[in-house]
Amino acid sequence: MRRLGDLEAEIMDRLWTWNRPATVREVVDDINKTRPVAYTTVMTVTNILYNKGWLLRGKQGRAWLYTPVRSREAYAAALMEDGLGESKDRPAALVHFVENMSEEEQAALRKALRSVGRQAKAES
Repeated sequence: MRRLGDLEAEIMDRLWTWNRPATVREVVDDINKTRPVAYTTVMTVTNILYNKGWLLRGKQGRAWLYTPVRSREAYAAALMEDGLGESKDRPAALVHFVENMSEEEQAALRKALRSVGRQAKAES
């Protein structure tokens, strides 16, 4: 999975944060609170995100409403998976990854592993 570009990430961040369908106008107006960006630029990049499969869209009157296909967490997980894929020694890469985690993150990882383990047993 390719990392999102800067404007792609800004658009997705707003849609993930808002957790509701939004128009390009809403996204542009929000971005313009911190920096200038043209409506046509955001419209083009939003359309690119739609064509790449990142967004769903539906008509509301004359405007398109956009909704993310994946959650922010699913995106982050896919980036981590890609990062692991870069290593020829995945277990060693995992060790380095875990070494850089805080105690809270390590506890969350243990909890996630237990949860996934229970799901796997239940499905068998």
